[in-house]
Amino acid sequence: SFTQTKERGSKMGTVMALDVAMGKSYKVVYNDQSCLSEGEVIHNQTGFQELLNEIQTLPDDLMLVFESTGIYSKPIEAFCQKNQIRYCLLNPLAAKKQLEQGTLRSWKTDKHDAHKLAQVHQQNDRPEKTQQSNIYNELRDLSRFYQEIEDDIKRTRMYLHNALQLSFPELERFFSSRVTPYALTLINLFPHPEYVLQSSKTKIKNLLMKSTTKKISENRAKQKANQIIEYAKESYPAVSPNSVQTQKVQYYARHLHRLLEEKENISKQMIEKAKQLLEFEVLTSFPGIGEISAALFIGEVGDITRFSNHKKVNAFIGIDIRRYQSGKYAGQDHINKRGNPKGRKILYFIVRNMIRQQKAAPNHIVDYYYKLKKQPHPKKDKVAVVACMNKLLKCIHSMVRNNTKYDYSYAISMDH
Repeated sequence: SFTQTKERGSKMGTVMALDVAMGKSYKVVYNDQSCLSEGEVIHNQTGFQELLNEIQTLPDDLMLVFESTGIYSKPIEAFCQKNQIRYCLLNPLAAKKQLEQGTLRSWKTDKHDAHKLAQVHQQNDRPEKTQQSNIYNELRDLSRFYQEIEDDIKRTRMYLHNALQLSFPELERFFSSRVTPYALTLINLFPHPEYVLQSSKTKIKNLLMKSTTKKISENRAKQKANQIIEYAKESYPAVSPNSVQTQKVQYYARHLHRLLEEKENISKQMIEKAKQLLEFEVLTSFPGIGEISAALFIGEVGDITRFSNHKKVNAFIGIDIRRYQSGKYAGQDHINKRGNPKGRKILYFIVRNMIRQQKAAPNHIVDYYYKLKKQPHPKKDKVAVVACMNKLLKCIHSMVRNNTKYDYSYAISMDH
């Protein structure tokens, strides 16, 4: 069943605060500002069993509080979910702000942080976190893995570019717009002009036909062989055929090939899983949101229906407005950026993609973008895009909660 984040406050009598580190946490238990116990929890079978034994002796209103520290806080979350223990997972920036309440000194110890987290619990409205359906967790992990591979592809492509500039720069013409497995096979076979000039046209053609994973016609292979021979004749390499740079070209070409295959594999898994959710169809009905974007969005946002209104989704993503005012001075508005940066990046690219594909189908988000750009005081591009991100989130939240697909005429009537 789909569980929702409880919106009620978490001002409870008994609180256990944990300062999480690698493989262990420092734990304190408070009841109405009185410290009942403190000590270390080791993140292993024995440590968690001891923690569970202690929790079972405490009142039922107990709330665990700890900061999200990426991989190190995951065992605590898994422990809470497995044993159905209520907990608050704090954003690191929110935790820092709360720890600074009422203190003039900035000093850091595990013990101090755990005590402070518990002591300020009453003064902060910390929403209780509950587990979503497991499919959302699996999608989040796939989404993160996909993005890691994309980052790796960008890095490896840059390394390949640098190495090719020294050994055979003309080969980059084979993938001017996008890197294809075919071009990488070609680069791996012929990383230096000498490799080409030592072979005959027929040998090159046969090698191409034999080495590519996708079938290629003999005519096409001949054409590519002619092309690479022309490139080799005009090339002036800065290194020899047996140099380290030439070896690097082959290494990065092979590595990039593997990464592209893995990316394809992960994207298929992610789309297949996302298709099981109703919101996938809702999202892909929107012009400019493809299957990958929809799956990545669900992976980062999770079950969007757990948010009671779109403003809470904005805060989760980190595009709610941060306003500064003091006396007569009013600072410029900025987005908060305290939410999910990966989710924010995906949403940004979705809006950009909508603007790029505007001719494909009418889209009220694109209309809104141009309206902001044409006002008497035109908005800067990034400001307009963030405003569109805000509007899109509101629209997605409403559509998913009501399970309705995109309808341009309806969206326009709602705007007016």
